[in-house]
Amino acid sequence: MPLYAVGDIHGQLGQLEQALDRIARDGGTDAPVVFLGDFVDRGPDSRAVIETFLAGLAGGRDWSFVKGNHDRMFERFLTEGILSDAQIKSGKLYLHPNLGGAATLQSYFDLAGAFGIDDATAARFGVEGVPGDILPDLIAAARTAVPESHRAFLRDLPLWLDRGPQIFVHAGIRPGLPMGYQQEDDLLWIRHEFHRDTRDHGALIVHGHTPVDWPELHLNRLNLDTGAGYGRELVPVVFDGDGIFALTARGRARL
Repeated sequence: MPLYAVGDIHGQLGQLEQALDRIARDGGTDAPVVFLGDFVDRGPDSRAVIETFLAGLAGGRDWSFVKGNHDRMFERFLTEGILSDAQIKSGKLYLHPNLGGAATLQSYFDLAGAFGIDDATAARFGVEGVPGDILPDLIAAARTAVPESHRAFLRDLPLWLDRGPQIFVHAGIRPGLPMGYQQEDDLLWIRHEFHRDTRDHGALIVHGHTPVDWPELHLNRLNLDTGAGYGRELVPVVFDGDGIFALTARGRARL
């Protein structure tokens, strides 16, 4: 059976629906699909994206998921009130528009109406931090607004999946280390050390995290982040026999 994969969605429900429609038109309604993380942030519909996933699973879809760095940031904000991540060298915090946390919260409740956090305020809070007289209430409001089923979905996301010829992970792997020794921060955040390494990893590493204009196939990896978080088209792929194909509006395009 063909195996499909979808890169970073970033709260773009319309792009997700288009990708699922292309998979269905390709004959993949009952086929396995792997989603590569970063389901939330930046786009306006993070809540609806997770609801779509939960509805699909409840309906018996053979869907699998890995955790992205943005999914972890959202989860950490909900569970621990953490706004920062040591991997963000710019020092921007979760609510900064570049990271998109405020857009995710806004998809669950009226963030602007309740706390006056518009884009300008989010940008300021994303650098300076949320004032102490607001932060506890903001965290409490988010915990109330986000259903337990959504929190459980985020909490239970695996960091990587082994599908034989392919290993699916959000950002990539630390070259030279067996999968059992990989560190979470690398699986969620790594870029240059992984991208520049040309050695055989024992499987094709299928990942997202670093935006490209089109699914980018190399000898040892396949990048599927086509920039939906920045308004570009989400392009799913299918592994079928000995071929890898992008799914376009006109059908399959061999990579």
